[in-house]
Amino acid sequence: MSFDPQLVKKDFPILNQPDNPGLVYLDSTASSQKPQSVIDAMSTLYRTSYANVHRGIYQLSEKASEAYEKARATVARFIDADPAEVIFTRNATESINLVAYTWGNANLKAGDEIIITEMEHHANIVPWQQLALRTGAILKWWPVTADYRLDLADLSKLFSPKTKLVACTHMSNVLGTVNPVVEIIAAIRNFNKDIVILIDGAQSTPHLPVSMASLKPDFFAFSSHKMLGPSGMGVLYGRRELLEAMPPFLTGGDMISRVTFTEARWNELPYKFEAGTPHIAGAVGLAAAIEYLERLGMDAIAEHEHQLTEYGLRRLKEIPGLRLIGPATTDARGAIFSFMLPEVHPHDLASILDEQNIAIRAGHHCAQPLHQKLGLEATARASVYVYNTTDDIDALIVGIDKALKLFGV
Repeated sequence: MSFDPQLVKKDFPILNQPDNPGLVYLDSTASSQKPQSVIDAMSTLYRTSYANVHRGIYQLSEKASEAYEKARATVARFIDADPAEVIFTRNATESINLVAYTWGNANLKAGDEIIITEMEHHANIVPWQQLALRTGAILKWWPVTADYRLDLADLSKLFSPKTKLVACTHMSNVLGTVNPVVEIIAAIRNFNKDIVILIDGAQSTPHLPVSMASLKPDFFAFSSHKMLGPSGMGVLYGRRELLEAMPPFLTGGDMISRVTFTEARWNELPYKFEAGTPHIAGAVGLAAAIEYLERLGMDAIAEHEHQLTEYGLRRLKEIPGLRLIGPATTDARGAIFSFMLPEVHPHDLASILDEQNIAIRAGHHCAQPLHQKLGLEATARASVYVYNTTDDIDALIVGIDKALKLFGV
């Protein structure tokens, strides 16, 4: 199964603007563009069937509620989970914070250990730093090796009887490294089955087939806006037993079943963790994005990006002096290219490329500890998705060459 990215590109209005021809968008790791089907799904809801959900005893509200819960069922099918274990949030960051504040506050105490990796996004660092400050828990770092991968050699040296939680990215947003989470989870379970495992799937879910039934994490977080869906919409998968035992994150609105003058009782899952009026159109848009991805096929998407990764690595290695920050081969690697150029600061490069209508990211990519580990202040980062082609990578190479000549390199 395969698809034609040139035809796919036609589905994205922003890539076909008459007043902005030739846009080369290479920043999908930060946020992806949206196909017309997602825009239409959200617009149709607002035009024809918008009302608050789970409250109104009238047809319009029932129709909106049906669309919202259908979206949850679509997400659950996509990640191979029970809909009751699918919590809608604003983004992956909120999903991780939900776990840190609810499960973390209730279960961690002074001296307990939290392990996170050196390649984490700030969203999977700061919540655990703050949890450690609140509880007196100890934050430990899982090292990244010289070849930009996690050291799996002797995990017994990393874990201890005090280890209570491990938080790990599925795919690094800087390195492109795809961590072997099945192997990692199995090793953790073998060491101590009671250690809670959270996987940050913000980068993997848009690009790879993911299955909660196969991965078997305790928690798994991802965002809509990185997978062709709208911003302001995220997902937390949580194992039912843990979710049922956890206190709520936010209170009020639909997360209650009964309120009196003296107490409140919580709603059943998943509504216990969805306080207030949700992003109804966002859920519908996310479902439309998933349906679009499913039409292309997640295996086909992974193969398309594998080919672009192979091509991109080869072309970038042709540039004299360029330092690639990430695995040098396509093995267990996503289509993310972070790099440094001699004598050209990443911010200058991004500005020069922008003048050529090429959009890349420059900076620390919300991963300052990793950059500190590597002795870098910033990197340039290009990333590709379903609407990108080898022509886009060629445009990047031409743009880099112009920047080097401009700086006399």
